[in-house]
Amino acid sequence: MPSRLTAFQGCVRAALVAATIVMPGRSAHAQSLEPRSYVNTPTGINFLLLGYGYTQGEVGFDASTPITDARVHVHAGVLAYARSLDLWGLSGKVLGVLPVADVSGSAKARGQDVERDVLGLGDPLLRLSVNFFGAPALSMDEYATYEQDVIVGASLQVTAPLGQYDSNKLLNVGTNRWSIKPELGVSKAWGPVTLEVIPAITFFTNNDDFLRGKTLEQDPIYSLQGHLIYEFSRALWAAFDATYYTGGRTTIDGEKGERLENVRLGLTTALSVSRHQSIKLFGSAGVYNRTENNFWAVGLAWQFRWGGGL
Repeated sequence: MPSRLTAFQGCVRAALVAATIVMPGRSAHAQSLEPRSYVNTPTGINFLLLGYGYTQGEVGFDASTPITDARVHVHAGVLAYARSLDLWGLSGKVLGVLPVADVSGSAKARGQDVERDVLGLGDPLLRLSVNFFGAPALSMDEYATYEQDVIVGASLQVTAPLGQYDSNKLLNVGTNRWSIKPELGVSKAWGPVTLEVIPAITFFTNNDDFLRGKTLEQDPIYSLQGHLIYEFSRALWAAFDATYYTGGRTTIDGEKGERLENVRLGLTTALSVSRHQSIKLFGSAGVYNRTENNFWAVGLAWQFRWGGGL
């Protein structure tokens, strides 16, 4: 089965990162790198996904928060289910992700060393995507002769505030607020090489119970992903990944923080080990940070697929 059927693991990677750096105004969803998010997949296929990621690095805080020298170490896992859809003749996908994380952090608060360890569920996410040009809904037999040229698609991702959250603490696994992320994707193939460009905006509701009853507001985060993908065979591909994001200025009880700006680079590879199973390895690191918010991440994901004529 073609390696392109591993595409759903991109959102698992995003959720692994999102379950790691949960600090005020630090949206890991905006920092995600998700190659092959916009490909065609035969309709009616189910995907069960398990993922693990490890992250460590520095996290910055707004001037209104007396925290310095903050570092986190995170072990995160996700469970996800996805299904490829026929949306009025267009190929689409629906995905649900449930993350969990074990987070440990250390920092200085007003000059004193402080530490916190927390284990819990992260905020679950639901994502619906559709390819409205270049990727019609196809059966497995029809898909066997499909060749990609240009694909244009879009998605909407919603994250619900259902994860672990303690309003008395700065470091949590959940965020106690909703986020909505509309996204546009354009993918162009030249033989085994594919270039993918994905602009997105992430909007946030207020957290009205931030750090003992304060109100945390955040401006939208604007992000742009780029991926250069090479398909070695129908079972193996690799990608060079890059993302840039900016915006996301936070306000805590009327006191404004700094605008975020970050560039991350990463590598991803995926291998189909059988008709029904594939594995994926990935890593990324920050290369430019306007604020003190820099971390590196590595992880792996396993995918099992069935249905749709497999």
